[in-house]
Amino acid sequence: MSGLQEHTAITSLGQARVWEAGEGEPLGFLAGFGGLPKWLPVLDKLAEQRRVVAPSLPGFPGGADPDLLDDHLDWLLATGDTLDGAGLAGADLIGASVGGALAADIAAVRPDLVKRLVLIAPFGLYDERDPVADVFAQKPGTLPEVLSTRPDAYKEYSALPEGESELEWQVTGVRANAAAARILWPLGDTRLVKRLARITAPTLIIWGEEDKIIPPSYAQRFADAISGPVTVKTIAGAGHAVEFDAPDVVADAVIGFLGN
Repeated sequence: MSGLQEHTAITSLGQARVWEAGEGEPLGFLAGFGGLPKWLPVLDKLAEQRRVVAPSLPGFPGGADPDLLDDHLDWLLATGDTLDGAGLAGADLIGASVGGALAADIAAVRPDLVKRLVLIAPFGLYDERDPVADVFAQKPGTLPEVLSTRPDAYKEYSALPEGESELEWQVTGVRANAAAARILWPLGDTRLVKRLARITAPTLIIWGEEDKIIPPSYAQRFADAISGPVTVKTIAGAGHAVEFDAPDVVADAVIGFLGN
């Protein structure tokens, strides 16, 4: 998008990259597995209506160093600091996948930071009767097929960005995977189930019908546990990276929800 801007947020861990586009009321976005290597078409669509602000979380592309984050509380504090530093305190917030687990927890423990919440196939829960797949145990090179129903396009999206060093980009990928593992280990269970009832913000839950990582049934698990008003939307033909697989449908759902 021609209006994409980059600036830096100062957090307790250091500097974090912030991308933003559009005008008007801010709408935060915490990216999913792998972070945000490139600007997403869904964010372009959202930026037609809102000022979309996407800060990088620690360990992910553009994010601060996560070495000082020893436990889940540290990650929540760092996420809150990142939102504050990006000027998103009290704003509407979208969290996808890994970012969705943290966004849900922030809405639970720091309700002052979240006006309305959108969760896109978030991690955070685990039920052994309907288990979450181990995203870290996938065969090398198969992750795009597991995450997306558009694997070839996803490979291109996550490939080396223009102007980046190939070696540095490989290091960035390893670092992002390690950060995700530190947040989600084991099997995506952050014990969020103990805190979901604390969420009172109006919430939209979006899930891909063909999610191979987290069963779509988890959408209702989240909805049943959240105390505030909840809307659930399941999108046909989309996988775990539903915001990538169906950007127009996701954007329309988000804008429709936030307009209410």
